[in-house]
Amino acid sequence: MGKEKNPRRVADNEAMAKTRMLRTSPQKLNLVATMIRGKKVEKALSDLTFSKKRISDDVKKCLQSAIANAENNHNLDVDELVVAEAYVGKNLTMKRGRPRARGRFGRIIKPFSELTIKVRQVEEQA
Repeated sequence: MGKEKNPRRVADNEAMAKTRMLRTSPQKLNLVATMIRGKKVEKALSDLTFSKKRISDDVKKCLQSAIANAENNHNLDVDELVVAEAYVGKNLTMKRGRPRARGRFGRIIKPFSELTIKVRQVEEQA
């Protein structure tokens, strides 16, 4: 009588985490996402820990969430996880402004982004 279970959005050997409303531009966030794409998760975590970019802490949180989802929800082995995909999207943009000379208005836009990270379990080849 109950509702059917929603189908999985990712494959059986994958897990995903999504972070919305990150207060940075998608272009700056994509620089950090490119840095971890395709790497093993422990190497990606260490790269994010020692990165000088301000947004890398939020990206690290999202990656840790994806790892926790893989371990707890999908029973995947953490030591064999690889960052399969890390992509960035636009979110809302706050419009602010400053008065400028001769009655003009200087427009300031404050963009937000969202980040999606997918981790995949890959078996090591001997």
